[in-house]
Amino acid sequence: MRALVDLPISLCRESEVPLIVQLAARLREAMLSGALSAGERLPSSRGLAVQLGVSRTVVTEAYQQLYAEGWLEGRHGSGTFVASLETPPAAPAAPEPSAPKMARRERPGDEVINLTPGHPWVRDYDVAAWRRAWRKAADLPPGDYPDPYGLPRLRELLAGHLRRTRAVAVGPENILVTRGTGNGLDLCAQALLGPGTRAGVEDPGYQVARTVFAARGAEVLPCPVDEDGVIVDGLPDGLRVLYTTPAHQYPLGGRLPIPRRERLLSWARRTGATVVEDDYDAEFRYDVAPLPALYGLDPSRVVLLGTLSKSLAPDVGVGWLVGTPELLDRIAAIRRAVSDRTSGPVQQAVVNLLEQGDLDRHLRRMRLEYARRRAVVVEVLGAVCRLRGDTAGLHVLAELPPGLAPRIMERARERGVLLDTAERHHHGPERVHGLVIGYGSASLAQVRRGCRILAEMIKEG
Repeated sequence: MRALVDLPISLCRESEVPLIVQLAARLREAMLSGALSAGERLPSSRGLAVQLGVSRTVVTEAYQQLYAEGWLEGRHGSGTFVASLETPPAAPAAPEPSAPKMARRERPGDEVINLTPGHPWVRDYDVAAWRRAWRKAADLPPGDYPDPYGLPRLRELLAGHLRRTRAVAVGPENILVTRGTGNGLDLCAQALLGPGTRAGVEDPGYQVARTVFAARGAEVLPCPVDEDGVIVDGLPDGLRVLYTTPAHQYPLGGRLPIPRRERLLSWARRTGATVVEDDYDAEFRYDVAPLPALYGLDPSRVVLLGTLSKSLAPDVGVGWLVGTPELLDRIAAIRRAVSDRTSGPVQQAVVNLLEQGDLDRHLRRMRLEYARRRAVVVEVLGAVCRLRGDTAGLHVLAELPPGLAPRIMERARERGVLLDTAERHHHGPERVHGLVIGYGSASLAQVRRGCRILAEMIKEG
């Protein structure tokens, strides 16, 4: 790699401008001029500090500023790189007065910016830790059919993980290892529902939950939500199961407040219903304290579902179901009957990641990374529309007038930005209108570009 000392970067200690500000400005100039090109790796903070004769803090702070502005991006284990910057398009010729205004891509060959919800960032992980976990898993010989409850060691570690991250006091006897939230939902449906039963799903809400419950013969009823979450007083009669996402409601982004959580559990005890709590996006919070899981408030009436899909990667295919030992016994019997199982080697790899603390370190790193992207979304879009759900998770709702969101989604697609609408997640009549914007799977620079394009379209109407 070419050293930065080959570039015309010099800092003046006599200047009134702080060294951090000077260095950030020099690096911006180098990136704008093409002296530093997209994808090029920068020196470590320690190495550049030595080259320039400044403290490491100066370089670290300058890098952090450029990260926040979208000029740089990090790849764990590989270093700091120049982000793929958007070249300002040449000013187009003024159209004839009668010429219609056409949507366009930013420039030919632009990359697609995916701002749809439900996708985490999977391109930055600890390669050494990942390989180490799988090498250790590969040292074990192939096994017979795995335990339907999951590996005992993994259940122990997941109990500790939930105590640390969600303040849920559980033991391994309360945990069954699944292949993810969808698998957990289906197991709950098989154990708790059937033809003639009623299941409630938040509306707007998670389409997969509606599909799974209906496939098991239940009558699926919409349960209205507001900006805080499910409306307890609006729940239909006769529900055997209620599916809810209280940590970060999907897709509106509400966090169910404590008084409403207590009313929901009182309703469950009074009616005999089981609350299936999807701990969706619970790992990621910004500027707010964590709220306790519903399960911890009443383990007898709640089943808690979790997954590594957002915290690590969907491709891992490991999740958990937390419930009473009696319910877990019933579900384990169902798994044996239908030969449903979670891969043993995959479980062992997760054991290794948890034992070494690698998963916790990854979560801490990604909280900081997602916080940067969330800040960009709030900064750019908060100026042109009302945002919901920006205190947690990996998505926000941008509220818009009825009918505008679908039009903007189509126009944005023509410019290479993929979006989702709130309308698509309704089961009953549409009550909430807007765009559901996910910032998990796009880089910081892409999030900034995509939001600027979207803000422009919202202002145009």
